[in-house]
Amino acid sequence: MELRQLQYFVKVAQKEHVTQAAEELHVAQSAVSRQIHQLEEELGVNLFMQKGRNLHLTAVGQLFCNRIEAILKDLDRAVNEVHEFLDPEHGEIRLGFPNSLGIHLIPSVVSEFRKLFPNVKFRFKQGTYPTLIRDVISAEVDLAFISPFPESHDQVVGNVVLTEDLVAILPPNHHLSGEQSIRLEQLKDDKFILFSKGYSLRPIVWHACLEAGFTPKVAFEGEETDTIRGLVAAGMGVSLLPEMALYQSFSLQPSRLRVSEPRVTRTIGLIHRTDEKLPLVAQSFRGFLLEYFGLDVDTPPIK
Repeated sequence: MELRQLQYFVKVAQKEHVTQAAEELHVAQSAVSRQIHQLEEELGVNLFMQKGRNLHLTAVGQLFCNRIEAILKDLDRAVNEVHEFLDPEHGEIRLGFPNSLGIHLIPSVVSEFRKLFPNVKFRFKQGTYPTLIRDVISAEVDLAFISPFPESHDQVVGNVVLTEDLVAILPPNHHLSGEQSIRLEQLKDDKFILFSKGYSLRPIVWHACLEAGFTPKVAFEGEETDTIRGLVAAGMGVSLLPEMALYQSFSLQPSRLRVSEPRVTRTIGLIHRTDEKLPLVAQSFRGFLLEYFGLDVDTPPIK
């Protein structure tokens, strides 16, 4: 069974006429008839029946046609994806990132990149630290921003592109809200609003509190920076959030203060699969991102 036979078969099924199919395929009518006959002999069934001047699919022919049309569509899609893979100015970039980067960083870098390559499409996928690692390994995404940067992983590599401070956020009426900076130990008697387990910011804040000499008392847990920020602003507790998560302005805002001791930071990295060639469009985006964050394009990835 050859691809040409299947293409001829589907075209005849669509046109219900060999001559019209041959004209659209730009081949001789006899060539189409011969390919259809060979296909029927190989399958051992009649795919068409004559009705007047037209050909109609038999029941088994209709069943076969439905399957073949789906296969040919998948094949066309695969061919297009190969062409896009080889074209750095077109195609699609599949990018993963944590929720906290979706407010400012991702819109900023994508907007700047599309000024240079307006025809590139993006498919975004948000997730937690473990799901982003999994999405990279399973090829659900080409590249992923991740925080913290994985120190060592057999199946992903990448670069630290940014180190960001976490700041303390307090209710507006908190007795420390007028300060420029605080030591984290000054919040030891407050109730904390933290990310739920599984979110990478939770252990960063937890370990910082332990380093400051106390175990945080957890009042509430959340899964979105906006939720945590809103609960703090409403006086439900205190927290630490990345500066990047505080760009948007809402009517209800917490006070934000620099933490002088210990300094609390998170690393943000850009990762991809180990020993696998990225599509050219994704390679182009990776090079753009390294330059955007002030790194040399030839900076080797960290394993």
